[in-house]
Amino acid sequence: MTVEHPITVVVVDDHAVVRRGLTTFLGDEPDIRVVAEAGDGQSALSLLDRLAVTGPLPDVALVDVQMPGLDGIATTRSIADRHPGVRVVILTSFGEIERVHAALAAGAAGYVLKDAEPEEITAAVRAAAAGEVYLDPLVARRLTQRLVAPAAGLSALTGRERDVLTLVATGRTNRQIAAELVISERTARTHLSNVLAKLRLTSRTQAALVAIREGLVPAPGAGSATATRKG
Repeated sequence: MTVEHPITVVVVDDHAVVRRGLTTFLGDEPDIRVVAEAGDGQSALSLLDRLAVTGPLPDVALVDVQMPGLDGIATTRSIADRHPGVRVVILTSFGEIERVHAALAAGAAGYVLKDAEPEEITAAVRAAAAGEVYLDPLVARRLTQRLVAPAAGLSALTGRERDVLTLVATGRTNRQIAAELVISERTARTHLSNVLAKLRLTSRTQAALVAIREGLVPAPGAGSATATRKG
């Protein structure tokens, strides 16, 4: 984009002060122009629906992930479905990898932390408008570490631990795992704790994602539904 044809942006955040700050420093960029603001996800969707009829849609929507009602992930998914030409950059205080995966799966083209420097936010907006994906450097490092560590740790699992990981990914509770493997529920919990430790994970959901990625179970929609229930 150029000064003559700037990148148009809509800012979506439930805090007016945050919206104003974003609008101010984005407006200082000669190739970026904030064309609208919205205080929540539903308002953003209504705004985009109106713009789709009355005028050009913005190039980029800068969306807060945590909002009342329709949160940023659901808002991103709806924007991708209804207005695929609008690229979404998630702006959030949270750097958890699960949120990153959810945002990218919903169709986000960028993920930036709120404590990032203004230059990083403008870089994300420009990258999204250019059809690229931008990840906050800290988030990118965490994502890379998470992708590398489980692959190395998977070979360290015993056969029984691999069985437990597979059953977790298919939605079994600890009690169901114990019954299927003919072990005590306490032993099942111990095996699961060992799996999480070896793969450097913290939850059943993360374990299930690793099992799917490593091909231990089919991905959802490929013949197996994945659930993660506490047991």
